[in-house]
Amino acid sequence: MPGTFEPLPGGGAAVALDDVEISIIRSLAVQLLELIGPGPAADAPDDPLAGLFAEGPSEPPTDPVLKRLFPDAYSDPEQPASPRDAEEQRAYSAEFRRYTENDLRAGKRDNALAVIRSLDALASAAAGEGGAVLKLSPAESQQWLGALNDLRLAIGSRLEITDEEDTDLLYRLPDEDPRKPMVMAYLWLGGLQETLVGTLMS
Repeated sequence: MPGTFEPLPGGGAAVALDDVEISIIRSLAVQLLELIGPGPAADAPDDPLAGLFAEGPSEPPTDPVLKRLFPDAYSDPEQPASPRDAEEQRAYSAEFRRYTENDLRAGKRDNALAVIRSLDALASAAAGEGGAVLKLSPAESQQWLGALNDLRLAIGSRLEITDEEDTDLLYRLPDEDPRKPMVMAYLWLGGLQETLVGTLMS
């Protein structure tokens, strides 16, 4: 089971992680959480109806990673639009973003927090053992899947990966290339994500 998710009886997934792997995933999840940003302020109104209609940002993020995590809903880089169509797309995207980005951020934040909490519990239970088997419920497995996807998008954006050819080039990077550790994390997380998808679909 090392490094690969396997199904648990009755649903969910399990993976064996050593102390280094636990530390790496936790560190990446914390960085993702910091990038996504904090949740609602402590002095925000408690009225759930007001929260439901709270408006988010209308402009896309400037950080390339956040742009990847929260892309425009009505733009297609594969099909350049006319100036008029592009203006309409920007208006639709701004409106869509205004009413959806807060929820998207909250979901991504919850997923990253779920990863951190489950790893903290695992590390505490396995103190001095050198590693342990992480067991996830079906709901936790879905949160992990979302977080792994976001982590790979974030790292892929930093590495400027846009297609499979970029990934193939990364495999051939020399060990002294400063991007190598990030590439190794990207590929390793991809393997975890792939086996978790396979486990949940089995």
